[in-house]
Amino acid sequence: MQSIVVGATGIVGGYIVAQLVEAGHTPFALSRSLRHSPGVLWIQGDLSMPQDLKAAEVDIVYCTAEIGLLADALPYLLTPSLKRVVAFTSTSIATKIESEILAERELLQRLADGERRLIATCERLGIGWTILRPTVIYAEGRDGNVSRLARLIQRFGLLPLMGNGEGRRQPVHAEDLAIGAIAAARSIAAVNKTYAMPGGEILSYREMVGRIFDALGKPRRIVSAPPVIWRLAFALTKPFFPHANVAMGTRMSKDMVFDAAPAAIDFGWAPRGFRPDFTFMTPSGARYARISCGRKMV
Repeated sequence: MQSIVVGATGIVGGYIVAQLVEAGHTPFALSRSLRHSPGVLWIQGDLSMPQDLKAAEVDIVYCTAEIGLLADALPYLLTPSLKRVVAFTSTSIATKIESEILAERELLQRLADGERRLIATCERLGIGWTILRPTVIYAEGRDGNVSRLARLIQRFGLLPLMGNGEGRRQPVHAEDLAIGAIAAARSIAAVNKTYAMPGGEILSYREMVGRIFDALGKPRRIVSAPPVIWRLAFALTKPFFPHANVAMGTRMSKDMVFDAAPAAIDFGWAPRGFRPDFTFMTPSGARYARISCGRKMV
């Protein structure tokens, strides 16, 4: 089946393209700039200007870009062969929709609205849809979550937490999400459903941070701090987290755990546990070329 990946230059989208190519497919990939790479049919275009998009004869659309943009652009991507759409949002829709941070609330409301509009568009056009909601996404050296913490630890040798950091997490690797998306697209049981996509292990925020120390080969220097001290530490480290906010601290004690069983039953979701590999990271926190884990879709 032919497919197109929207958001192909992002972390998850890039892994989807790589998995498809490794399996012998030649996927289309949408990019705002002109690109060339072996085994990929790149299309130059911008999802925010759907009237200028060139529709390709595909059976499946994978989208890791903002879902509302896809909802608006889908009629322009429609061809007789298109039967499935697999799109990503976030479990933050369930956990942060009432955030004290206005920008977060606005983003998540936009994602929730985008989900509703994509579903309505797919149903109107007769296209099967699947929406995947990941938890904390990481890809060593590339993501804005785990890898930012790793760089902070690499630079300072310690990490402050607000309180004990007992809130539970399920970090999920971007490569596993790519494998899961392709499996969902193949599954009849996954048509017209929304799934949480948590990682393969539940652990406290503190233990998650501890494993990042372990992966860097550093002793676990995790400092539990009261709110006033943590906010001061946050202010000092803000340059390393330009998109972060103080609400991160209060969430360290909040559980953000989701049920993986529906995805496991419907399309074999079986992600790895949280054992990041930062052996490629230099002592200064910079990254150099890393060999992929090489996991394949099943």
